[in-house]
Amino acid sequence: MRIVVDADLCQGHGVCESEAPGVFEVGKDHQVVVLDADPPADRRTEIEAAVRFCPTHALSLVDE
Repeated sequence: MRIVVDADLCQGHGVCESEAPGVFEVGKDHQVVVLDADPPADRRTEIEAAVRFCPTHALSLVDE
């Protein structure tokens, strides 16, 4: 799986960071930073929650 961020949609709410800490981080510019763009499969549940609960729908998950 690969995480994709639409930077134009991200408003830095930080929901992703709270759902999957260590995978996402909101930077000082209020944009999400993906700390691990190719995360291990055992983190999938929390990453899916981060994608689902993103208030601006800036995140997506691509299966490869």
